[in-house]
Amino acid sequence: MFKSGAATSLPVAFGMAVRLIVVGGGKMGSALVSGLISANWAEARELAVVEPDDGRREVLGAQHDGLVLFDSPPRDQLADDGGAVLAVKPEAAASACRSLQAAGINRVLSIVAGLATQRIESGLAEGSIVVRAMPNTPALIGAGVAAISGGTNARSIDLDWAESILAAVGKVVRLPERHLDAVTGLSGSGPAYFFLVAESMIEAGVSAGLTRDVSRTLVVETLLGSARLLAETGESPEELRSAVTSPGGTTAAGLRALEQRAVRSAFLEAVLTATERSRQLGH
Repeated sequence: MFKSGAATSLPVAFGMAVRLIVVGGGKMGSALVSGLISANWAEARELAVVEPDDGRREVLGAQHDGLVLFDSPPRDQLADDGGAVLAVKPEAAASACRSLQAAGINRVLSIVAGLATQRIESGLAEGSIVVRAMPNTPALIGAGVAAISGGTNARSIDLDWAESILAAVGKVVRLPERHLDAVTGLSGSGPAYFFLVAESMIEAGVSAGLTRDVSRTLVVETLLGSARLLAETGESPEELRSAVTSPGGTTAAGLRALEQRAVRSAFLEAVLTATERSRQLGH
């Protein structure tokens, strides 16, 4: 639970305003902090993390010398043009919003999965600015992709602010909020689909007689190289697939087996089902 007030259990650079407060020091929150520092968006002393867990704060402090750490959102520590990132689990969002409201923070970038801007706005002071984002886990290594959408009071300058933060850990696209559930089902859940494909291919390699280490190396490098081909050549997936598929060859035989088992349809259903689940969770 996030408490009201500005208590902290670690030394803080009082009297110096921070540019951004990240509420939640978990994987995504800490990835953002690391990305922002690496991208020279801010120095560690210009960032603050709100994390109620003592041990987690100690880890973050050891990783980033000078990082400002609190156990609850502080008052009077945020620069006039600053804001907060809400990076907590959905079940903790309401409590975190109450703490932000109590601290007088009224510009928020939410990366809480599936939570509509209206619900975030309802937990903050009237007139607060909310930008909702759906990033994905490759942001942990600076290779993510996120979609952002402005809430009721968000202006172009607020979307620019949100994009500058998320661009530190990947690419950013802007979309109307009605599309963010589809983004959740596609790119938000997408890494899990990708990992399932990798897992299955590795097992197939082992079944075909390869060692697990060799199979893993071959699969990872094949997927990585194929993704780069798609990104860097500008060719469509259909064109690239056709180029590697000789009539009557091994690839054609493998693709035929996949089509016979409705793999294409399974992916369509996975994205649509995840999209619908996002709608159910967010409204």
